[in-house]
Amino acid sequence: MIRRIIRVVNNDTGLTLIELMVVIIILGVLATFIVPRFMDQPEKARVAKARVEIESLASAVKMFKLDNGFYPSTEQGLKALVEKPTVGRIPTHWREGGYLEKKEVPKDPWGNEYVYISPSPNGDFEIISYGADGREGGEGFDADISSQDVQ
Repeated sequence: MIRRIIRVVNNDTGLTLIELMVVIIILGVLATFIVPRFMDQPEKARVAKARVEIESLASAVKMFKLDNGFYPSTEQGLKALVEKPTVGRIPTHWREGGYLEKKEVPKDPWGNEYVYISPSPNGDFEIISYGADGREGGEGFDADISSQDVQ
């Protein structure tokens, strides 16, 4: 029995250098085609999250208007959804507790403030995330995401 174990341990049946190289090349080729497909998934998720948050903020802005008869001004901004405005037109029926569940205006998925414009050249109001680069304009994941596009 012990001789048999020694024979198995001493057996020189391993992989040759060429076999190892072939395996490494195959893994490299697979990684070349598979990894890029998964690399942009986090950015796609951030874009989707920004769209959902913009929709939610737009709904809160509309509720503000239903209660008060006007949209918050650009000067009041989205902060009017969590704190009763003290500048500009003061709402008389501002909802106690605000219009957002978390009691704070979220930042976009890239850590930037959402831009709020009211009145907007595109309608009553507009909520914008400037995308991954945090600057106006851009393409791909740097493109702006607007409430006008989401709704």
